Amino acid sequence: MNEQTQITVDPDGKWMYRVAGICAIVLVVGYFLAIPIYIWVGDQPAAGVEAQLAYFAEHVAGWWAIVFLMVVTDLLLIPIFFGIYMALKHINKGLMLVALAFKAFLFVILDLAVTWTAFSTMIIAGVQYGAATTEAQRAALAAAAAYASAILPSPLAATYSILIPSLGVLFAGLVMLKGVFNKATAYLAFASALTGILYMGSFFIDSLAVFRYINGLLATFFYLLVGIRLYKLGQ
Repeated sequence: MNEQTQITVDPDGKWMYRVAGICAIVLVVGYFLAIPIYIWVGDQPAAGVEAQLAYFAEHVAGWWAIVFLMVVTDLLLIPIFFGIYMALKHINKGLMLVALAFKAFLFVILDLAVTWTAFSTMIIAGVQYGAATTEAQRAALAAAAAYASAILPSPLAATYSILIPSLGVLFAGLVMLKGVFNKATAYLAFASALTGILYMGSFFIDSLAVFRYINGLLATFFYLLVGIRLYKLGQ
């Protein structure tokens, strides 16, 4: 660790840097584990509650694995962003508090309460739909799952799961330009944030939907660099 790093890094936060660094590496592993599962389950039907329920009934194990991994990685973001905040608060405390609020609080709470709760509802309803023996039972399950089915592809859910965290990463990236993180990490933050913002346009222009996958890939490498750096700061 060089002299400049010793000056700018809060020595009392070294344990937090180590914890945050390890959490970031675990998060990256979780993201990579989720990729083949997403490929395995394939795209869910874009419309039709009954078609979606049949799809979830067919891919129960895969989707429970995805939900588990994504809930864990969401929770890991809390110590990760506290570590980033500790490392950068001396540069711009106000902006880092905003980044912390967007990413570690708003995103995590909303994603767990809305996105993954809706997916869990669809999985459970899908299992029951697959086991139903009458049309009346299937119709009742489809009606019960209609709200969760409508939430998942909505712009509001995308705002919670894509736009808000992208803004949090953007704010952190702005501060990273002058902090202990290298420029590559800051530029990855900008690229990840920009692709997340561009993805929101997919509700008007279908071709922009590809930015969701680019956003996920860039975010993975961003957290990898963040994790390595934070862990080194804790040494």
